[in-house]
Amino acid sequence: MELLLVLLQAVADYSAIGAGIGAAVAVVGAGIGIGNIGGKAMDAIARQPEAAGDIRSNMIVAAALIEGVAFFAVVVCLLIVL
Repeated sequence: MELLLVLLQAVADYSAIGAGIGAAVAVVGAGIGIGNIGGKAMDAIARQPEAAGDIRSNMIVAAALIEGVAFFAVVVCLLIVL
């Protein structure tokens, strides 16, 4: 019985570590994704300056969707800890 309690406590510690790593990966992935979107949007605006408004609005929508997914992933990781 004591061994089971020790194992359960060890697993709880590992779940917190896993949740922290998962949240970090989600945030880093979102940062890389938004960076790629911004870079590609700047390239597109440089090629077609007359389409800057459309490109910018599409970039903002895509960045917002990425941020939403990253926020959802961080919340799920925090719920794992609790």
